[in-house]
Amino acid sequence: MKTLSLITFLLLGTLATNAQNTSNGVNFPKVDASPLDVVYYPLNTTKSKDAVAPIMRVFYSRPQKKGREIFGVLEQFDKVWRFGANESTEIEFFKAVTIAGKKIKKGRYSIFAIPTKDKWTIIINQQVDKWGAFSYDETKDLLRTDVVTNKAEKNVEAFSITFIDSPDGANLVAAWDNTQIYLPIAFKK
Repeated sequence: MKTLSLITFLLLGTLATNAQNTSNGVNFPKVDASPLDVVYYPLNTTKSKDAVAPIMRVFYSRPQKKGREIFGVLEQFDKVWRFGANESTEIEFFKAVTIAGKKIKKGRYSIFAIPTKDKWTIIINQQVDKWGAFSYDETKDLLRTDVVTNKAEKNVEAFSITFIDSPDGANLVAAWDNTQIYLPIAFKK
């Protein structure tokens, strides 16, 4: 009797789990292990009751550390990385900006990185809507610039991106595990 009850309970649990991803015969994908996120600059652009126009935004997937060693192992040094997970990370500028002395026009671009122990090469590339760095095309690079790595104050479980103000614009800050970088982005305020 206990075995029959256990089997019934497990069967109902499986059906309930599958029903959560099905509605009227439509199968919805399961929640991604590296969920998609977006960050705007200014940070509260979408929540502001005032008419605050965004200057830039980043769409990226957030891989998790899950006890793994990240840079130099999971994400190998000296290899192009998609700057997140899943689709390549995309940045959109709503007006012209300047990065490392190079003016970049308003538009959508992808961000890639080549991590090393002491620095990362950040790449702004014209390709968008691609999966990972598998079809990365160096000939579409608009910009490559090196940024130094910093030790994060505490370990960051999920790859994270934000913006902080700077005198000339804003810094894009990215961190994962115990590594953090700053990419200065200048624009007219």
